[in-house]
Amino acid sequence: MQALSFTVHIPLVCFGIAFPVMVMFVEWLGIRTGDPLYRTLARRWSRIVLALFAVGVITGTILSFEMGLLWPNFTATFGGVFGLGFAIEGFSFFLEAIFIGIYAYGWNKLSPRWHLLSGIPVVLTGFTGSLMVIAVNAWMNHPTGFRLVGGKVTHVDPLQALFGNRYLWSELIHMYVAAYMVTGFIVAGCYAVSWLRGNWSRYHRVALTVPLTIACLAAPVQILVGDWIARDVAIDQPVKLAAMEGLYKTTHGADEHILGWYTDRQVKYGIAIPHLLSLLAFHSPNAKIIGLQSVPPSDRPPINVERFAFQIMVLIGSALAALGVFYLFIRWRKRRLPLSKWFYWAVVLSGPGAFVCLIAGWVTTEVGRQPWVVYGVMRTQQAVTGAGGIPVGYGALVAAYVAVAIAVVWILRRLARKPLELDPVGIVPTPADPGASGTPPATGGTPQTA
Repeated sequence: MQALSFTVHIPLVCFGIAFPVMVMFVEWLGIRTGDPLYRTLARRWSRIVLALFAVGVITGTILSFEMGLLWPNFTATFGGVFGLGFAIEGFSFFLEAIFIGIYAYGWNKLSPRWHLLSGIPVVLTGFTGSLMVIAVNAWMNHPTGFRLVGGKVTHVDPLQALFGNRYLWSELIHMYVAAYMVTGFIVAGCYAVSWLRGNWSRYHRVALTVPLTIACLAAPVQILVGDWIARDVAIDQPVKLAAMEGLYKTTHGADEHILGWYTDRQVKYGIAIPHLLSLLAFHSPNAKIIGLQSVPPSDRPPINVERFAFQIMVLIGSALAALGVFYLFIRWRKRRLPLSKWFYWAVVLSGPGAFVCLIAGWVTTEVGRQPWVVYGVMRTQQAVTGAGGIPVGYGALVAAYVAVAIAVVWILRRLARKPLELDPVGIVPTPADPGASGTPPATGGTPQTA
């Protein structure tokens, strides 16, 4: 139930982090250039921000209830440690709701500059709210800031637990870069579909270029951040790393296995690259990598689940990074958008691909920590509820999310079908189109969907 709720909610978190920034950037372009097209695009996107925030309220509320109902012993034991984080997250949520309302409904009531400034709290509260949740998760992976005496938590230091945890920073940046990748590729993929259908208007070029450029800048950076977080895992959670790679024996100069199936204490049918695992984990080809044999079987995560989630994340993430480098190269050398339709098909697929990569990354993080809910301190079986009726609750949860998904599709289609009307309020139109040169000529006039 928690995994299902998380899978539904986490893409909305990505949009909450990254999409307001994109909307404000486009609105700022409108103020700077005086071009009403940018204001029109920002205004239409702001309606999507509002709709997705409303959906996030539903899914986030469900997750909040699940924390207490599904993990009673976990919250009862450690609530004093991480409770501050969820309190700050709650305040951030309410402030975000207030300013999203001001931003969404203030287009014709505030001056352009004051309206732009009203979006800054939306960005900041989106950051602080998600920061707190990530801080709690980082603490679960690397618990600090308390003592456990006779099964009771004492000497609690919430600030140390949440912000003094060195695991936080790599996980935080990894998630934030992922948010811009997911949001950028999904939004760009929608406009790439219109592009492939022949909608080559200037509106579509701008709406495609902004999120695609942001996502393509983020994708190669994520490779470097991934290397950073993998080294933290190698130091703090060596059994998780061993499960990712299917390494049974502690080894100096460990090989990296691409693909393959872990069985009988080895990876079969995989492609072995000598010494690469040691090189990637510790930047030394002969570094020591701790194997699964270092802990009893009861302390090992589900190995093949972990391996496949990790490899899916790396495979798709590498493909998105390659797409990003190709796009940026064309933009730099040719000063135009790519012309091949295959590129735009790749952009269409990049949205679902980024979502799958995101979920695979979180599966890698959470499943790899098993059997611990708080790493090395409390096991999952000690934390989880023993209540009955879980299958009934799971069925109700599935039905609720199906209904929400249908409602989201219906709302977004209604927003997309609204006629496109340029919004020049408070702005003197001047011709400006950074990033649109060299694109195919418009055919068919102004598009009616966005």
